[in-house]
Amino acid sequence: MTAKYDARTIKVLKGLKAVRKRPSMYIGGTGSNGLHHLVFEVVDNSIDEAMAGFCTQIDVKINIDGTVTVKDNGRGIPVDLHKDQKVPAVQVVMTMLHAGGKFDNKTYKVAGGLHGVGVSVVNALSEWLEVRVYKAGKIYKQRYEKGMPKTKLEIVGKTKINGTEVTFFPDKSIFETIEFSFDILSQRLRELSFLNKGLKINIRDEKTKKKHNFQYEGGIVSFVKYLNETKTPIFNNPIYISTKRDEIQVETSIQYTESYRTNIFSYANNIHTLEGGSHLTGFKLALTRALKKYIKNYSMMKKEKIDISGDDIREGVTAIISVKLPNPQFEGQTKTKLVNTDVEGIVNSLVGEKLQEFFEENPGVVKKIINKSIIAARSRVAAKKAKEISRRKGLLESGNLPGKLADCSSTDPERCELFLVEGDSAGGSAKQGRDRRFQAILPLFGKMLNVEKARLDKVLSNDKLQPVITAIGAGIADEFDITKLRYHKIIILADADVDGAHIATLLLTFFFRYMKPLIENGFVYVAKPPLYKIKKGKSVKYAFSDEEKTKWVNEFGNTGIRVQRYKGLGEMNPDQLCETTLDAEKRTLIKIIIEDEVESDLIFSTLMGNQVEARRNFIVTNAKYVQNLDV
Repeated sequence: MTAKYDARTIKVLKGLKAVRKRPSMYIGGTGSNGLHHLVFEVVDNSIDEAMAGFCTQIDVKINIDGTVTVKDNGRGIPVDLHKDQKVPAVQVVMTMLHAGGKFDNKTYKVAGGLHGVGVSVVNALSEWLEVRVYKAGKIYKQRYEKGMPKTKLEIVGKTKINGTEVTFFPDKSIFETIEFSFDILSQRLRELSFLNKGLKINIRDEKTKKKHNFQYEGGIVSFVKYLNETKTPIFNNPIYISTKRDEIQVETSIQYTESYRTNIFSYANNIHTLEGGSHLTGFKLALTRALKKYIKNYSMMKKEKIDISGDDIREGVTAIISVKLPNPQFEGQTKTKLVNTDVEGIVNSLVGEKLQEFFEENPGVVKKIINKSIIAARSRVAAKKAKEISRRKGLLESGNLPGKLADCSSTDPERCELFLVEGDSAGGSAKQGRDRRFQAILPLFGKMLNVEKARLDKVLSNDKLQPVITAIGAGIADEFDITKLRYHKIIILADADVDGAHIATLLLTFFFRYMKPLIENGFVYVAKPPLYKIKKGKSVKYAFSDEEKTKWVNEFGNTGIRVQRYKGLGEMNPDQLCETTLDAEKRTLIKIIIEDEVESDLIFSTLMGNQVEARRNFIVTNAKYVQNLDV
């Protein structure tokens, strides 16, 4: 914390090139995710200051003019002349790729933005960017346009504070959208606040006046409690471990619930490693080893004829594993997997030792975990038998397709579409109105199983889900193989009412829990059928909302108009269903994506889990945003 932070600490690896030409290489895409990634890159610099011990507050603001401002109370980016570049250090940071104070392990022992591309890429992909540095009693300001300096660094005032403030306007010629989402930003900022105990992060949307103030003195313990708000814990206080070896800080919090899901979220230097990596592997090994050792030492499974696996031990667990290390190595610029080989052994050793100590001191807690693991093991054996039965019946293979499936003639998965249609009546219309060359129809019947409240053996034996599993053809759960997928568009087609929404949610829960790669690869859609048919003479228009209905009614005039409100897909004849919902040139499909895995898990457990109070609160909070609800 005493390391000097001036121009000499800024190392330049190479200049800023090709960012505007190939933005996806640096921010992952030019859609909504890429847009919001710009904000997170700026915030990450402030987080690095916080991890170094110099920043206690970060403010993020969505401005009325569409810009975003990120301000922190850290040391402020250096403003003195850079020795090699002969320009202020802040200009080097803002305009040169791989320039920053994170390459020598002196200025920052631990940092998230280790590639050093963050803020310079944000600058390059913005129509304009302004940086203000509050440092040594002065306010410095510089403006850039499309990554290039527009003004020189100038002193514009006096100040008693330190920090950095960045305001930028994304380049609309590069991004598909430049509309920032308060909710998307809030989710990540909340996560960062959890991961940095005591750090205050504020966000405000000047357009809607929405705001959040995040600060969690409990850190990742508060994170686990937050994730389990919609679940029933089997013990009250989450386990917490914080330890360190060889400059690698390891922090974890663990709590088991009555759920059947495993929710372990891993982070390295505050970066959510979606694909896990060495720290996650080490954590899983430690948890399994510590519990198995306790079981062996106290002969807790003498009467059982089954062995407990790692998966059994992890059933129902909610855990955060967070490591902070000087030289993290990630796979790719998106940083989704940590690959430092030494981290696995360190996490395994440290967490394992601390867990063994905790279990010895808390026998009541560990016995609850082991009892749950034994039940999970029995269910796993039952699920294995169910799989064998299903496989013998051909239910897990695509060779023996369900009888109600009207398949398409094409065998090219990239071209094929599978419509999961609510009800036999609508299914019949869809079969007649489809393009048989590439569109397959599978009618759904009866009430779908809520997989949030069921283990795999129940899912496999459910007669409503078996046809869906077989038709898709890629297996399920740990045996799911995306290469065997028969359709690259799986489209849920349900009525535009409460029942239809429920069926869609049940199916999406099933895909998220047991076929997540379908969503991750962008293969799942929800069709949007029309709510109204407006007819005057031979002219017919379809409306997908009340506002659109009003528009067409006004255009047709006040006389001779007939408005039909569709109560269900079954009311539409094949031609109408084709024209409005099946025809690829005219239909509206909503693509299902996972913007935030943590929040997605929380929403599914809220909507479909056992906690009625949590669901009621969710409905009350979000009811005002519902439109066109048919009850």
